[in-house]
Amino acid sequence: MLQKIVSTLASKNYEIHNFIDLLNHTIKNLQVNSSNVISELDEEFDGLYSILHEMKGSMASAIQQERMRKIQALQDQLSQCSNALESSEELLELAAQSLDIKDPVEFLKAARQIKDRVTTASAFCISLKPKVNDNMTHMMVDFTLERHILQSVKFLPVPKAPEIDLAACLVADNCITVSWRMPEEDSRIDHFLLEYRKTNCSGFPRAKDGQRWEAINYIKATEYTLSGLKFDTKYMNFRVQACNKAVAGEYSDPVTLETKAFVFGLDSTSCHLNLKVGDTYVEWVTTGGKGQEKVKGKENKSNGPQSPKRISFSRSSVRRSSRDRFAGESYTVLGDTAIESGQHYWEVRAQKECKSYSVGVTYRNLGKFEQLGKTNSSWCIHINNWLQTTFSAKHNNKTKTLDMPVPDRIGVYCDFDGGQLTFYDGNSKKLLYTFRTKFTQQLLPGFMIWCGGLTLSTGLQVPSVVKMHQKSENELSGSATSLNNIA
Repeated sequence: MLQKIVSTLASKNYEIHNFIDLLNHTIKNLQVNSSNVISELDEEFDGLYSILHEMKGSMASAIQQERMRKIQALQDQLSQCSNALESSEELLELAAQSLDIKDPVEFLKAARQIKDRVTTASAFCISLKPKVNDNMTHMMVDFTLERHILQSVKFLPVPKAPEIDLAACLVADNCITVSWRMPEEDSRIDHFLLEYRKTNCSGFPRAKDGQRWEAINYIKATEYTLSGLKFDTKYMNFRVQACNKAVAGEYSDPVTLETKAFVFGLDSTSCHLNLKVGDTYVEWVTTGGKGQEKVKGKENKSNGPQSPKRISFSRSSVRRSSRDRFAGESYTVLGDTAIESGQHYWEVRAQKECKSYSVGVTYRNLGKFEQLGKTNSSWCIHINNWLQTTFSAKHNNKTKTLDMPVPDRIGVYCDFDGGQLTFYDGNSKKLLYTFRTKFTQQLLPGFMIWCGGLTLSTGLQVPSVVKMHQKSENELSGSATSLNNIA
């Protein structure tokens, strides 16, 4: 009990340390963000001042040009009037002198000259109205509306946190579609940021869960689909952030979606010595297990802390180190995780030059010299490419030939509770064969390989098309044969 209390206290201390680090990081970010906002505010107002200053210069230039044009027109008119006045005064003086002439003939002559000059005098040709007025047409500027607009300028509000719609989220075919909405309409939202991370903890993300968030930015819609995922954890956390052109809002409440899938590796401790085994790859070699020593050596080094990948799953204790390795012509390796219940799916791809291989399941009691499909506790499909290609289903040493092309990728569907083992074309999901029986013990994935190699794909959900096939009882019944009945 004391150990449990100490462990709980240590865990709580760890969470508090993480929270203190989070607070310090938040304070630092707050200082940086406030400085950035002030800097951006200065830039916005400097830009506004620059525009107003440019507008002022342009308007002042227009006023100066109008003033110069009007002054020039008035000065030209003033010059014309001055010249006309000077000519008129000269003519008046000449007329006054003519009035003093006594000789009638000379007087008449002078009078006619004055008459002709008066008729053509410039004083009678010019306009006595100013060509331009003294008003400035470009002074008609009214900033009342703009002033009201500027006085109503406010900070661009921080977007509210989006709300993830759990009912609209979809997890299928190793893809996850996340859907969300804003609590209220906001036309200023520019884009969304979606963050996700894998976890084995249900509920809200935990501080001690060290998986880092992965981000997908600049999402314009209110949903996004992550595709091509490997579900090597039990859950995934999601959160969404709304962003306008200036700032990002608060994250949505995180949600946790279950990513149910079967994850397993290969048990290198009991495989045949002619097999070189990795976590998801097995290859037949002629070295008699020399290549296996490296695998064992690597495995022996695993006494230290395990990687997150290896500790992310709750696997049954099915290591077979207590039993002998497969031997003789049983070039077999089993999975390291038992199937005890539920529906599971995985895929296998063979090398093109592979001569012979089997894919299936077995109870743990498969003997060291026994082969898949040749016992009453193992089921498989077998491909033989030696001399001629044969494709068959095997159980209890009974064989059913399959009259169809061999796919380059085989999907295996196991419904433990429903007593069903079905094989599919991994590419087209075409049904290949179905065993129907009642499983009475834990099952282990099993693989036999000779002259070639197999690659496993685990962490896969049961595909939607496979689920649809399982709903058709007629198809299931029609595909089952007498192999299980004979067993």
